[in-house]
Amino acid sequence: MTLETLRVDRIGAVARIALNRPEKRNAANDQMHEDFRQALSAIEADKTVKALILTGTGDRAFCSGQDLSARTPPADGPPTRDLGAGLEMKYNALIRRLHALPIPIVTALNGVAAGAGVGVALAGDVILAARSASFVVSFARIGLIPDAGVTHHLPRLIGEGRALAAALTTDPIDAETAQRWGMVWKVVDDAALADDSVALADRLGKLPPKAIKLTRQAIRAAMGNDLDTQLALERDLQRECGFSNDYGEGVRAFLEKRAPQFTGT
Repeated sequence: MTLETLRVDRIGAVARIALNRPEKRNAANDQMHEDFRQALSAIEADKTVKALILTGTGDRAFCSGQDLSARTPPADGPPTRDLGAGLEMKYNALIRRLHALPIPIVTALNGVAAGAGVGVALAGDVILAARSASFVVSFARIGLIPDAGVTHHLPRLIGEGRALAAALTTDPIDAETAQRWGMVWKVVDDAALADDSVALADRLGKLPPKAIKLTRQAIRAAMGNDLDTQLALERDLQRECGFSNDYGEGVRAFLEKRAPQFTGT
C-alpha cells in the first residue's frame, strides 16, 4: 500500500510503515497524520499482522518533525494558531494510538529524528538505530517545548538531567550515545538496519500476544506506581496470563522440547 506520505508493506506477519517524504526529510504534515490513521486502521483490522516496524525512507532522516512550511507565522506579531488544539488532534492522537496498538512495535531509526520525530521514534517498544542516526530535541530553537510524548518518554529513558540538557541545548545525540544512555536497544550498521529490524519484529511477533500486550501495560505503568501498586498489577495481569491457552501451550512446548504455537487466547 502506498499512501501520499507513507509507504506500507508486508513481510510475512510483519507490517512496515515508512514515512515517505524524503524530499522534506520525512517531515510530518496534516496529510501524514491522515495517512497514519488509515494505515493503522488497516493494521488493526488485519489479525494476521503480528508486529509493526516504523521507519523512514531515504538515508537522511527518520522524521525531521513538523513540516514548518505549513505553519508560516504572520510577518509581524505572534501567530494566532492554537498549537495545543492541533497537537491534541494530530500528534497526541498518533502517540496514543501507537501505544494502544495490540502488537509490538520496532522503530528502525534510519536517520535523524528531530522535534516531533523524536516522539514518534520513542513510541516504539524496541528501537534499532543505524550507526549514522541521531536524535535532536530541537523544539527550543523555534520557541516551543518538546511534545509528541517526548517529555514523557525521554526522562524515563535517560533521566531528568540528560533529558533537560537535550531539550535546552538542542545538541544532537548520536546513535552510540543514545544506546549508552538507554534510548535505543541496539546500534547496527546502516546497511543491516532493514534486515535486522525485520528479523527482530518477526521474532517479537511470534511471542504470545496476550503476554506481549500485558507486559507492555505493566512496564509502562511502573514509573507511576509505588511498589505495592505495581505488585498488585503484576498479580492481576499474571492471573490473566495464567488462565490463557498460550500459557498452557508454552509450558507443554517447554516440557516437550518443541517450538510453541501461540494463538493469542
